[in-house]
Amino acid sequence: MSLSTHVLDTGSGRPAVDVPVRLERAVLTLDGAVKGWRPVAETVTDQDGRATDLPADSAGTWRLIFDTAQHSAFHPEVAIVFVIRDAAEHHHVPLLLAPYGYTTYRGS
Repeated sequence: MSLSTHVLDTGSGRPAVDVPVRLERAVLTLDGAVKGWRPVAETVTDQDGRATDLPADSAGTWRLIFDTAQHSAFHPEVAIVFVIRDAAEHHHVPLLLAPYGYTTYRGS
């Protein structure tokens, strides 16, 4: 299984370069509720706005936290929580960043 992301600054029409990205895994209670987060990895986006080969190596609830302050005064941080059900599949979680909003989706 592999996990990747990329950040596009839709205001400038360019990749968002050098965006710090943190990957965290959910710590769950016995009934499955999220009780906290465990840091797994930190990286920055490359010249194409991408971060690849993030170590989300099993099924579970994960969170990507993007430090977007250099690209958005309104959203200085974006957190995307997602669930990996099939750890054998590649997962791509893009972030499209606009001046006053953002969008994400499950990419391929």
